[in-house]
Amino acid sequence: MKKTLSSIILLSIFASGLLPAKPNTKAASYKSHEVSASTVVEPVGATPATSSVPVVYFIRDITPEALVKVYRATGYKASGKTGVKVSTGESENTNYLRPALIKNLVKDELNATIVECNTAYGGSRSNNVNHMKIAKDHGFLDVANGFDLQDADGYMTLPVKGGVRLKENYVGSHFKDYQTYLILSHFKGHAMGGFGGAIKNLSIGFASGMSVKKSGKLNIHSAGRSVTSWTHCPQDEFLESMAEAAKSVCDYMNGGKGIVCVNVMNRLSVDCDCDANPEEPDMHDIGILASLDPVALDQACVDLVYKAQDSGSLIERIESRNGIHTLEHAEKIGFGSRNYRLVEIK
Repeated sequence: MKKTLSSIILLSIFASGLLPAKPNTKAASYKSHEVSASTVVEPVGATPATSSVPVVYFIRDITPEALVKVYRATGYKASGKTGVKVSTGESENTNYLRPALIKNLVKDELNATIVECNTAYGGSRSNNVNHMKIAKDHGFLDVANGFDLQDADGYMTLPVKGGVRLKENYVGSHFKDYQTYLILSHFKGHAMGGFGGAIKNLSIGFASGMSVKKSGKLNIHSAGRSVTSWTHCPQDEFLESMAEAAKSVCDYMNGGKGIVCVNVMNRLSVDCDCDANPEEPDMHDIGILASLDPVALDQACVDLVYKAQDSGSLIERIESRNGIHTLEHAEKIGFGSRNYRLVEIK
């Protein structure tokens, strides 16, 4: 198909880094949830890993080496069979995390298996055969010790403790086969959630698709109303369901001790990697963040978006979906902390 002259010009402008960003008018007035070290009163002998305020590690470089470095900074020690939950992206999408970026961490450092679940919206990843083809075409089979579609053989049920929307969460039946997980997320906007990061990857990412009898994805999107069909629910109930489903995953993994989370803040489109035709990003890349607390991690990423001068488009997407409510509810049900200490590493 021939490109129009206007599309060629637009692509040329973007490639030159001249695509005008929507300015962020809220940077100066935004109140961050970052807590300075001088204001934190810690128990005697406390370390960053046991601090009452979770630590989020931040590195500005976005390279394979930087990804390994920020992961190591958390002090997390993977044990047993390790799964890396990452989105393989829709077939036409170009914003997903590149295999070349994650190989050093996934295969060389962790010798881990990449894990995924089928989608609930159709598309090229809604069934086992097509999803495996996308994983291969996008290069994910070459950068890990295996690739596991966790709902290929069905689903399993996780209890939701302390939830107000969900009583149960449905994930792929292979979920139980792993002792530790790295939640490796591309932080970006999202058409329904406002933004997608660690919490979305823990909830919708692990939830079973429509290829099985009970779809965890439909359960979350409907706030518990249906596991077989798309059913509308109020926006805030959907956001609360994401937080509750994510909590159930962490609860199952030894109260979160079996999980470490990393968010990569590059190609910050207002649309998710599940969108086949996402909007091109109009803001700069920020860096990579890692934490043992997924709530603190996502909050730190949101704070960095609000601090950026060229993030108006992404902020508009987050606020139009009330995306921050996911973090509010997560903290309310005891899932994690929105307050954190940011430690930048070089």
